Amino acid sequence: MKTRLIQLTFKTLLCAAVAGLFAGCSAMRPIDDAALGAGGAYLGNSLSHGSPVATVAGAAGGVLVSEGLHYAAKTQSDKAFASGYDKGKSDAVKQQYWLYVSMQHQRNEAGSVRLYPVQLPEQRIDGVTFQPSTKYLRIEE
Repeated sequence: MKTRLIQLTFKTLLCAAVAGLFAGCSAMRPIDDAALGAGGAYLGNSLSHGSPVATVAGAAGGVLVSEGLHYAAKTQSDKAFASGYDKGKSDAVKQQYWLYVSMQHQRNEAGSVRLYPVQLPEQRIDGVTFQPSTKYLRIEE
C-alpha cells in the first residue's frame, strides 16, 4: 500500500512538472488542463478506492492547479514585459540627452564661434533713456 501511494504521488508530481513546463505556451493550455485534470482524477480515484465524488474532486483540483500555473506564468510574463518597456523608455531618454550634449559640444568648438562687439549709442525709447553700451553678436561659422 505504501509503495503504491509513493508511485501514485510520483506519477502525479511528474504530470504536474510536465504541465508546468508547458504553462508558458498558450496553445498548450487545454492540454495542460486535460493532463492535470486526468492526473487529479486518477489520484483521487486511487486514493479513495473508486469513489466517484473523490474522482471528480481530484479532476477539478487538477484543473485548478493547471489554471493556477497558467495565471502565475502570465503574471510573471506581464511583469517582465513592463520592466523591459520601462527600461527601453529610460534608455531612449538617456540617448536623447547624450545626443543633445554632443550637439552642444560640437557647437562650442574653438574657431567656429566668434563674438563681434557692437557699440550701442545712447538712445531714448518710450521715455526711457538707455546709456551707451557694448553688446556682443555671436557668429557661428
